[in-house]
Amino acid sequence: MKIGIFIPNWIGDAAMCTPTLRALRRKFDGDHLVGIMRPYVADVLQGTSWLDERLLFFQRSEDASQRSWAVLGQMRRAQFDAIVLLTNSFRTALLARASGAPTRVGYVRYARGPLLTHKLYCPRVGRRRLPSPAIDAYLQLAYALGCEPESHRLELATLAADEAAADAVWEKWNLPPGDQVVVLNSSGAYGAAKLWPSEYFAELARRIATTKGLSVLVACGPGEREIARHIARGADHPRVVSLADEPISIGLTKACIRRSRMMVTTDSGPRLFAVAFDVPVVTLFGPTDVAWTRTHYDREVCLHHPVPCGPCGRRVCPLSHHDCMRLLTVQRVFDAVSSQLGAGRKTEAA
Repeated sequence: MKIGIFIPNWIGDAAMCTPTLRALRRKFDGDHLVGIMRPYVADVLQGTSWLDERLLFFQRSEDASQRSWAVLGQMRRAQFDAIVLLTNSFRTALLARASGAPTRVGYVRYARGPLLTHKLYCPRVGRRRLPSPAIDAYLQLAYALGCEPESHRLELATLAADEAAADAVWEKWNLPPGDQVVVLNSSGAYGAAKLWPSEYFAELARRIATTKGLSVLVACGPGEREIARHIARGADHPRVVSLADEPISIGLTKACIRRSRMMVTTDSGPRLFAVAFDVPVVTLFGPTDVAWTRTHYDREVCLHHPVPCGPCGRRVCPLSHHDCMRLLTVQRVFDAVSSQLGAGRKTEAA
């Protein structure tokens, strides 16, 4: 058999679908699995072995070979026996139907029902969707194809080049072994409402370096370089450094997190990297409901400050006060960090 799998578009969601990929690989061992995904999502899954082939798809790409018509042509030539839709867009369901695949598995959302042969429905009360973990939702798609029950464990890998890039960062900043480094991450491609104030992160970094004697590495994506610089400058401590001026890549971020003692992060993609590499993590939630992205990971502490207006799910605070994040105090986060540090070190440290 040849099975196409539309991989989720968000970095964190791509990590959360790894139990589903593992389940599909076990069920269809010896068959040909093709992941259809955005280019940056391919970087998230680099080094893993569940997929036999990757087909890059991004409608707004400057590369015409990654747009809908070209990708549809490749899908038709592949002659898929089945397509699993981990995405929820109408476009991907339409591509699946137009490809000629006789089996098309996905959730009935955005008028996609007629395009699917195996239809799954989100849990609801009346017309309201009930919050439920994405990891579980993705696994239900695999179970619809007869896969055996699978662990919720997220799983990622790094390449030798990723580790070499992280080695260069460690050498440049004279960082100690990884079990003496805490990674901080303030990012959220979803929107500014997910961000914890940079001055709070700076104070947290200073406390970790001063009272715990650990080094702190501030991670960032290409769009958060200035935030990372602000945090490192605000901490004003020689053991607090950032990736702001490094050649940032998803691979480098994965490698830095993999070797670290623990991570403190906003609800963003790198959070799931920590979970996948079995790194203790403290995750800071504001406008988003933890129920949607619950990881079932016993080394994660999820913090949020309840507010009357939340969780609103908005990209920018509609009331302009951002209380859901601003009222989440540095002391509370530091207490969670102390608890995680006291829970025991990783057995493997770089």
